[in-house]
Amino acid sequence: MRKYIVLGVLFVLPIVVYLFFASGVNNFGKLPILTKGVENIEGLHELDNKDVDLKEKITILVFLGSELSSKKLNAFNLNQKIYKRFNGFEDFQFVSLLPEGTEEQATEIKNELNPLTDVSNWHFVFASEEKIKSVFESLKTSHSLSDELYTPYTFIIDREVNLRGRKKDDDTKKELYGYDATSVAVINNKMIDDIKVLLAEYRLAKKSNNKTDAEPQKNKK
Repeated sequence: MRKYIVLGVLFVLPIVVYLFFASGVNNFGKLPILTKGVENIEGLHELDNKDVDLKEKITILVFLGSELSSKKLNAFNLNQKIYKRFNGFEDFQFVSLLPEGTEEQATEIKNELNPLTDVSNWHFVFASEEKIKSVFESLKTSHSLSDELYTPYTFIIDREVNLRGRKKDDDTKKELYGYDATSVAVINNKMIDDIKVLLAEYRLAKKSNNKTDAEPQKNKK
């Protein structure tokens, strides 16, 4: 019996280890930077007149366009799968960049989301058409905005205002710049995983910095 157990472990264990590592490449490294220096949005106003900045924040950037009532599916998918899951992590925020004049529609959506969760870290920011196009173009993706300044794709921006994503998507074999908010499968199978990787990267860096800062004091004693 002992011999069969040993043989079973020797045969099965390498396969299990291989499948474990092959199932999540991004889980064992940093989430790649696809575009450096995304244009910031400082100076723009939002519903609650708070200052909104991309610097020093982990931002989920959304472009819902001028017809928000028809894009509620995107907002509710992101709220249920991403915002509620990660809200509360240090410096995590949502930013919906919207055309000026959509304040009433944004208020309606925010009021509908509010009973479901605390949306104080979900900022609805308003800008001119030129500014929205400029921010979007600074992402340097393969996607485009519609005439109403909408895209179904949602983007992960790091604290240094860089666009994060995958250099090779499992499905398309191309860069994954953004995540289709209309697809629950994409959100569940890709976006959640990638945000976890980015958060883990910053946690690891913070622990490393804290250890480095503590070492001189320890040595001093």
